[in-house]
Amino acid sequence: MEKVNLDAAFDTFDEHGAPRLAAELNGQAVKLAKLEGEFVWHHHDDADEMFLVTSGELRIKLREEDDVVLEEGEFLVVPRGVEHKPVSEEETEILLFEPAGTTNTGNVESELTKTDLERV
Repeated sequence: MEKVNLDAAFDTFDEHGAPRLAAELNGQAVKLAKLEGEFVWHHHDDADEMFLVTSGELRIKLREEDDVVLEEGEFLVVPRGVEHKPVSEEETEILLFEPAGTTNTGNVESELTKTDLERV
């Protein structure tokens, strides 16, 4: 068992849009990511995805519903199959919780797709 200090873990990387693996439990992955700007529209066929903002502000654009704005300390679960696009005007740090092996860009292959995550 190892405890994780989120501030220290976020300090270990600067790259935007490239999640890092912080922990795994019961087949789920706890990932940390820094975002700035627009991500890609995507969905996950077989996985719900939880976004928890630890610093900054994140807008989750949704094709079928109004956008959701998340402030520090707020989270949103995007259900499987729901197309979404994370957007942040300034650097935002987030914790993601989703099934292990879930690709960050879901059904879309792009230059932002990360399949082999570094561990923090």
